[in-house]
Amino acid sequence: MTISRLVLSLCALTLALGFAGCGSGSDEVPADAVAVVDGEKVEKSDYDALIAQAKKSYTNQKREFPKAGSQEFQTLRDQAVQFLVQREQFEQQAADMDVEITDKQVDERLEQIQKQYFGGDKKKYDAQLKEQGLSDAQVRNDIRAQIVSERIFEQVTRDVKVADAEVEKYYADNKAQYSQPESREVRHILVKGKAKADDLHAQLLNGGDFDALAKQHSEDTGSKANGGKLTISKGQTVAPFDKKAFELKNDEISEPVKTEFGFHIIQALSATKPAKVTPLKDVKDSIKQQLEQTKKNEAMTKWVDELKEDYEDKVSYAVGFNPPPPATGTGTVTLETE
Repeated sequence: MTISRLVLSLCALTLALGFAGCGSGSDEVPADAVAVVDGEKVEKSDYDALIAQAKKSYTNQKREFPKAGSQEFQTLRDQAVQFLVQREQFEQQAADMDVEITDKQVDERLEQIQKQYFGGDKKKYDAQLKEQGLSDAQVRNDIRAQIVSERIFEQVTRDVKVADAEVEKYYADNKAQYSQPESREVRHILVKGKAKADDLHAQLLNGGDFDALAKQHSEDTGSKANGGKLTISKGQTVAPFDKKAFELKNDEISEPVKTEFGFHIIQALSATKPAKVTPLKDVKDSIKQQLEQTKKNEAMTKWVDELKEDYEDKVSYAVGFNPPPPATGTGTVTLETE
């Protein structure tokens, strides 16, 4: 993973939550800014740095950077501006929520990144920055924004709880996820023609070597190399094969069975293992974690929607940088900076 993809994940996170831009173009925004968020400038130099980083990414991927004025460039521009506006809004909210991020926290997170992705080798880290057209200061700013987002998420979702009754209901409604159907080991030979299937069946009944015949004649490329052996679950294979495979007694060889793939000669190699349901006690914790995460995401989405309304009249954009009208529905966008 590159530095830019890691630290700019905040962009995808906030935009995926549907934090659409508000406000409109204004000639009151200073010349060195692309927007003003409740009195605070969003510096044009930060916007230029993001675009330069995107250009570097395109170059590294041997792709032509979108021409100014093209729809693709406008989309890229809008994503960059919205990322920066959202970052400023989160900074302001963090201050209101008494969320404080220290230089030490940023240093520690950067050290983690360097250890995880560069083995603690600062030369490799510096080389990656150079390759992506990033400065250490940019990375630290983005790391700070990421930590701010995480702390806000923690505060917004700290009261989220999942009751045992909710876990039990989810388990009951989704029991199929925790069920394992009947299964057994079989082997088979698949051929196209009935005459050849009958001939092979006769050879097997007269003591022919199933393993050898499967390797020589079977047209099932997924199993012929191991003598036609398969472990199948009830309902997993085509209906005629499935029905016959689970009817056979252990070691019994079937008559040729016709399916859409040809003719199968099947031999049961084990007794049928009964269906099994994983008990609630074994999956309770994982279900609870899953439901908690869903509730937390919903709580964060609600908070962001409310924040969007709160900032509706508090954001002004420089002429040429105002966002497009909100699109129908919510989706993720990606500012390509890798």
